[in-house]
Amino acid sequence: MARRLDTHVHVYSPELIATWREVARVEPYFGRLASGKVHRWAEADDVLAAMEADGVDQSWICGFAFSDIGLCRAQNDYVIDAVARSEGRLQGLAVVPPLAPGAEAEIVRCREAGLIGVGEIFPQGQGVDLTDLRQTWRLVGACHEAGLFLLIHTAEPVGHDYPGKGDVGPREAAQFCANHPEAVVIFAHWGGGLWLYELMPEMARILRNAWYDTAATPFLYGAPVFSSALAAGVRNKILLGTDFPILGRHRYDAMLDAAGVDGEAREALEGGNGARLLRICRGEEER
Repeated sequence: MARRLDTHVHVYSPELIATWREVARVEPYFGRLASGKVHRWAEADDVLAAMEADGVDQSWICGFAFSDIGLCRAQNDYVIDAVARSEGRLQGLAVVPPLAPGAEAEIVRCREAGLIGVGEIFPQGQGVDLTDLRQTWRLVGACHEAGLFLLIHTAEPVGHDYPGKGDVGPREAAQFCANHPEAVVIFAHWGGGLWLYELMPEMARILRNAWYDTAATPFLYGAPVFSSALAAGVRNKILLGTDFPILGRHRYDAMLDAAGVDGEAREALEGGNGARLLRICRGEEER
């Protein structure tokens, strides 16, 4: 039985929770999300308690990706400390503003502290154009050299609006992959539907190193999205992430049951794919 992972989990330091209204005044994208009706706060101990209740073996946690690198550093410090104290239950991602001076050095610092990836990057909230190679090459280069994957926020280009949805979807994500074939990248929220285009042979080549997480699925799709993605041949590229604390694991377990996903396919989604992604980043397995 593969370990049960949650690959998309948000944590907030106690200091940020206490001062979020002040931070929101200078970080408007954060303010929109933090004041949304579905937003929830969670510290690292809250994540560990939920994992115990839901039978999750390991969570990949990240702070909020601010536009200000100082705020990002503070959240990275919190994540680094939480991971160190978790006895392997938590792995951490670093947050950086991709265009800010010092972003590359912060990525290196966090890698040396044991973090495994960078994200969740918010292209619209942090003012970076995913399609512009001039804006993304430093970020990708730093991650590639450090053996880190990227987690990037994407959203579906149709359907209802919600705080933080943004305007970065399949087209922008696909161009990012075309620009950076070397990048190991997870596109959050199913890549806004990008996985469907892997049925096109030329797009399957371009998206060779693209992965897709399931964060926020119960708010966006019905249970058949899981069986549809399996039928599209991307079973080994889907990572089960909940977007905790906004959503808990039980909602996803119910959707997987309803979609009839079991056996090896379920083990891949729930943990096997995440383990393989980390081996790829460490150079232990072919891409």
